[in-house]
Amino acid sequence: MLCIKNGTILGSFIFIMAFALFLLMACEENPTEPDPEYPDVTREEKIPDDAVKMTPETDVYPPVLHLDAWENPVPLPGPVNTAGGEDSPFIPVDRDEFYFFFTPDVSVPAEQQVGDDVTGIYMSKYEEGNWQEPERIWLQDPGKLSLDGAEFIQGNEMLFVSAREGYTGLHWFSADYVDGAWTNWQKADFNSDYEVGELHIHENELYYHSAKAGGKGQYDIWKLTKVNGAWQNPVLVEILNSTETDGWPYVTPDGSELWFTRTYLGSPAVYRSIKSEGEWQEPELVLSQFAGEPTMDKFGNLYFVHHYFIDGVMIEADIYVCYKK
Repeated sequence: MLCIKNGTILGSFIFIMAFALFLLMACEENPTEPDPEYPDVTREEKIPDDAVKMTPETDVYPPVLHLDAWENPVPLPGPVNTAGGEDSPFIPVDRDEFYFFFTPDVSVPAEQQVGDDVTGIYMSKYEEGNWQEPERIWLQDPGKLSLDGAEFIQGNEMLFVSAREGYTGLHWFSADYVDGAWTNWQKADFNSDYEVGELHIHENELYYHSAKAGGKGQYDIWKLTKVNGAWQNPVLVEILNSTETDGWPYVTPDGSELWFTRTYLGSPAVYRSIKSEGEWQEPELVLSQFAGEPTMDKFGNLYFVHHYFIDGVMIEADIYVCYKK
């Protein structure tokens, strides 16, 4: 079974995937005829009227920056953040695009998110110095159920995790960018023994987190190598791992830095490891206090997810940014 996000504060971030059979059950209980078109619904229409939009002024546990190479973290300006949950940010190397996962109400369980017409992967384009209004990325035929997230984009290929009609449990899928749209989605071919969780690919190396046997803690970061066109030979990257949760890896385009999420003082935090003489070095703490899933743009600005908690309850989640000095 895939090691994706669980329902705990330590390993979760909104894209809750603990529902291996819910799609099959939903299809049996609510049979529908396929619609000819995708639903024409905006994110804002599905956010509850009583949803609380958190701000830095009302944040009980604001993210804390531990390095001086960036400005202090702030909510990402523009239309990406809402009173709903924005999560799983990813900026492709060669595309002026920002991808993320959205759900309108973080308190709603996954089996109900799948039918709300707006939960899924979104993309915002970078134009004239600003991120623009996000648009939904559809990765399923109209009228068919799926819940997609954990996206990774390289060139004209996307990898994403999906629970969907016709499949039991969670699986990695791929999609191709053709004529301005993502299409040709199909199941990706990963060896199930590797238990591949959220991943990042750099050249012939694939880094991912997994709870598979042989690790140090709950989730650990592993590496696969591409040999004869196939990902194989899983190796635990010892220095990146601890007895805590370690995962959600991101490798900079030049391959010199590996960023990831680790539990620190009871909540997610962002760490960085620098490669020296071909080896990853001891990770250093960059951001703490409900900060996770780092990604970077071509200017070196650091993006991450921040979750707002009050009295142990998650209120919502936003994308934050630390601008490079």
